[in-house]
Amino acid sequence: MQGGYVYLFVLLLLLGSLVSAAIACSTEPANLTTFDVRDFGAISAGGNIDNSEAFLLAWNATCNSESEISTLIVPRRKFLVNPVVFGGPCKPKIINFLILGRLLAPNSPEAWKGLDQSQWLAFKRVSGLKVAGPGRINGRGKGWWDQSCRDHPGLKGCTVLAPTAVKFVSCNNSSISDVHFVNSSQVHVLIEGCEGIHIENVLIEAPERSPNTDGIHISASHYVFVTNAIIATGDDCVSIGDHTSNIIVSYVKCGPGHGISIGSLGRSGNFVQVENIHVTQVYLQGTTSGARIKTWQAGKGYVRRVTFEHMFFRSVKNPIIIDQNYCSKRGACKELDTGVHISDVSFNNLYGTSSSQAAISLNCSRSVACTGVFLKSIYLRPAIQGQNLTSNCTNAHGIAFGVIQPEPCLQI
Repeated sequence: MQGGYVYLFVLLLLLGSLVSAAIACSTEPANLTTFDVRDFGAISAGGNIDNSEAFLLAWNATCNSESEISTLIVPRRKFLVNPVVFGGPCKPKIINFLILGRLLAPNSPEAWKGLDQSQWLAFKRVSGLKVAGPGRINGRGKGWWDQSCRDHPGLKGCTVLAPTAVKFVSCNNSSISDVHFVNSSQVHVLIEGCEGIHIENVLIEAPERSPNTDGIHISASHYVFVTNAIIATGDDCVSIGDHTSNIIVSYVKCGPGHGISIGSLGRSGNFVQVENIHVTQVYLQGTTSGARIKTWQAGKGYVRRVTFEHMFFRSVKNPIIIDQNYCSKRGACKELDTGVHISDVSFNNLYGTSSSQAAISLNCSRSVACTGVFLKSIYLRPAIQGQNLTSNCTNAHGIAFGVIQPEPCLQI
């Protein structure tokens, strides 16, 4: 009789295990779903056939999935994709946009005829989005560069605006990681109207002379973190625009390019609001600026609580620069009695070589002074042997401590 109980107990355990396994199997597809763009008609064909419709179909399936985690996969192939908007909001809590292959933009600007010329791949109103590599996003921007008004002002039909490779607009708690961006028509990555964005382990490349090809531009966004990035472009490696706060940029290799910039801000006379910006552990080589803040005289508002620290410059022009009199053409803007108030800015532990004689330039407004500027532990040497480095200050107030070279020029 006792053996019968044992047999019954073992049988119940087995039945319980089978039921648990069945439940696990039945719930797994509801929690995790994968969509391959090829299943929606995407064809590689060496990158010669437009796949925007197939990508959009795959996105719609991913976005409307009932799973908690939904993944769109771009396999290890080349895919030509015309301009497309991946819109939300989406049902899953997490959406993985996994790029294993290569995405190619159209070769010709003609592909944007009748469309928004400011964007190529745009993600809008999506939360929990994770765009990840190790694939490549190739903007093939030469066609746009060749008709840029900046470089070809006399060209009939030249263009000022060109597509950003990847846009995050009104996206929250999202990320970009392990992606290689190359040759965007203009900005490579734009973060606009977002909160809680992480950008890490990215490589961004474009020719040094390519116009307006910023690596990462952040605008009207909060709590954005950029880390472990290598950026070599024709414009700012990282640029921070208006209405931004709580931005951290760390462990970035920058150059060629225009350095790490806040601005330009206030061009239209608007009220600027930028605060809590922290830039640290940055290596700059051959850039036209290092740590830079630039504002137009017409602007109002503030830039405050900014820290540039632990930065190394190698043959950098204008390593430390604040310019409250920024103008599209030097000396072309008349002096105004307005300005963006720049305050509580710290430059700390900055070392290396300057390729310009003025290694520290703090060109502040005569009407709205820079206040609370703090220079600490700075030692800059000339990149050209025998050159003497200088500091230039106008209406810049603050404290200098441990500045070995060049001699500081702050007013108390």
